[in-house]
Amino acid sequence: MRASYNKYTLRFKRPSGTSRGILTEKETWFVFLEEEGKKGIGECGILRGLSADDRDDYEDKLRWLCDNIELGEEVLYAQLKEFPSIQFGLEQAFLSLRSPSPFLLYPSNFTSGQEVISINGLVWMGDKSFMREQIREKLDSGFSCIKMKIGAIDFDTELELLQSIRKEFSVDEIEIRVDANGAFTSSNALEKLKILSELSLHSIEQPVKQGQWELMARLCEQTPLPIALDEELIGVFNEDVKQKLFQTIKPQYIILKPSLVGGHKGSESWIKLAEKYGAGWWITSALESNIGLNAIAQWTHTLGNPMPQGLGTGSLYTNNIESPLTVSKGSLRYGEDNLWDTSTLKN
Repeated sequence: MRASYNKYTLRFKRPSGTSRGILTEKETWFVFLEEEGKKGIGECGILRGLSADDRDDYEDKLRWLCDNIELGEEVLYAQLKEFPSIQFGLEQAFLSLRSPSPFLLYPSNFTSGQEVISINGLVWMGDKSFMREQIREKLDSGFSCIKMKIGAIDFDTELELLQSIRKEFSVDEIEIRVDANGAFTSSNALEKLKILSELSLHSIEQPVKQGQWELMARLCEQTPLPIALDEELIGVFNEDVKQKLFQTIKPQYIILKPSLVGGHKGSESWIKLAEKYGAGWWITSALESNIGLNAIAQWTHTLGNPMPQGLGTGSLYTNNIESPLTVSKGSLRYGEDNLWDTSTLKN
């Protein structure tokens, strides 16, 4: 078996606001496997400034992986514990290599085009007019669930935007999720949660910065608005620590980004704990190209979770890999033509 890797820079169609600033491009890495004429591909979707494996030795670890590919998937996965995005790329590459088609990883009614995955429409951070424009676009496109990132502009303005949606659409018509990306503080978090709860929101992601378990536990206990943990899960590799996190914080939901928590295996370990402790969960992509999004979507469909998932990021880039994945009427679909074009991978 031979293995290689390649860096690829994804370019946003328009600058996108996140809690880590304005993004115009996004770095990602691909792992390629080849054995007896068959080929496999996986994406290592690192997010600089957020991923636990945002380290100076990241490329060194990719090189080590390729040099030691004969150790096999199980051994390599275990030794990549502190590099969850590379674990995910490795997982995908082996799945791809073993599959009849490099991109048909989990054949199902989703990949045959018979079923779709309900997704939320993502509203990026920005000024009031830009956010209002996005909200109207998502609603007009048929989304019944939108996720709005808050914390970039002042709280009163964000509240006004949310109120305007609620005045026009009831809770039965539109489900609203908000993502604070840790923007609230210990002194104002509970009060802001109470104010937001009056808008009949579904949930709020990560109201305060990660790593404050006792504060987050108090908020989850007292909140009138369900709290979902997101960044809180990043860098938690040990199963005992994962269990302690649940026992301490007792969240209402967790959100799983396979690139940030060790791929499908890492996500499934979190799902087992969520179900053990009575927490809900859903899956979200993390700005991967269509290669990584494809792997996440096909796997997500096998889980049978009817909630809207966070998988609508495939159309963000000017140079994404052409794929059968499309978004229509608030759902992610897999085209029956199974069309893939990886000729752009060498950039």
